[in-house]
Amino acid sequence: MGARPRSPSRVSRDGSQKELLARLRAAEESLRAIPTHHVDALVVLGRRGAQVVTLKGGDSAYRMLVEAMSEGAAAVSSDGAVLYCNRRFAELAGKPVARVIGQHMHSLVHEGQRARVDEFLRSAGQSGAKGEFLLASRAGRQIPVHLSLSRLSGFRGQAFGMVVTDLTEQRRKQEDEIKRAEALHRLVLKRELAAQERERRRIARELHDEAGQLLTSLLVGLRSLEDSKDIGECKAMGRRMREITACAIDELGRLARGLHPSALDDHGLGAVLGRYVDEYAKTHKIAVHLALGRLNSSKLPAPVQIALYRILQETLTNVARHSRAKTVRVSFTHSPRALEMSVVDDGSGFDTRAFAAARSNHLGLQSIRERSAMLGGAASFTSGRRGTQVLVHIPLRNWEFPAVAGRPEM
Repeated sequence: MGARPRSPSRVSRDGSQKELLARLRAAEESLRAIPTHHVDALVVLGRRGAQVVTLKGGDSAYRMLVEAMSEGAAAVSSDGAVLYCNRRFAELAGKPVARVIGQHMHSLVHEGQRARVDEFLRSAGQSGAKGEFLLASRAGRQIPVHLSLSRLSGFRGQAFGMVVTDLTEQRRKQEDEIKRAEALHRLVLKRELAAQERERRRIARELHDEAGQLLTSLLVGLRSLEDSKDIGECKAMGRRMREITACAIDELGRLARGLHPSALDDHGLGAVLGRYVDEYAKTHKIAVHLALGRLNSSKLPAPVQIALYRILQETLTNVARHSRAKTVRVSFTHSPRALEMSVVDDGSGFDTRAFAAARSNHLGLQSIRERSAMLGGAASFTSGRRGTQVLVHIPLRNWEFPAVAGRPEM
């Protein structure tokens, strides 16, 4: 005969007894751990949610360390309730520690970010989470913070450790940097507009002084030709007007090249610089020695070519206006790391300390510095009683100078 089946009530009674015995054993283990200081707080679940009860004598070394931290620290339940926090976190929240414990994270962050809290907690339950939030402090103040959540193994995966970093100072520095960058941008734009206006005035003056006078001479010749009745005289006037027209064309071409040297697009920087220094030497009666070195200018990006051209143009213009130099030496050198352009004249120098103290009064030199900075480089000025050197240093980390097949480097 088989065994007599047990009644359902008997089975239920046995299960309840086993569960009760398991709870008693767990309670006994917890009680034995308290005198040995292995437990310094208990989490009590009740109608008001999870509560942390700190035991007398439970201030262990790590708890003292957490309280002394300059960053906020807290233990948060899986549903977002604050189980514990240190003083720094309470300061950031703008409330006493006792009022922060038990509150939900929703009530501590800015109302516009409360929807993100639930997603943040879900992400932390998988592999931890990090993010930036705004804490809603007293008097409507919003404090930017960085939150880092990770699971606490001692709470059976039902709680997270949270580190709170105040980003106020970092944000202030970022705002200051943005303001400085905006101020620098406005200053560069202002100087660029001033430089454009000076260039327009120069072109207008040269058009009036050079091309205008040539065209006036051409007009006078045409009137004389109209009134002349001698064929020989007409031929002589025709030759003269042809010479005037050729001069006018050359002058207009020079002005056009000053605005934008189109040969840059076709022949590269080396050819354009050679032509420019030849014209400069003839116009200003200053000998210019140009050494391109190993510069493979045809492979330079267009912005780099035009910037170097303008820097040399500005430098030589300053020499002609202020130095009373007889000779200028322009040289290019480049290594795998950097490109350098050196311009040395034998004229009268200037006080570089005065330039450093009042840069706005030296727009030409400041323009050289700004154009160099746009290429990621720098310009330096060395000057004495006899002679000045302008040295422009451009790092090559942003572009390369590959050799051209079938042609030696310049």
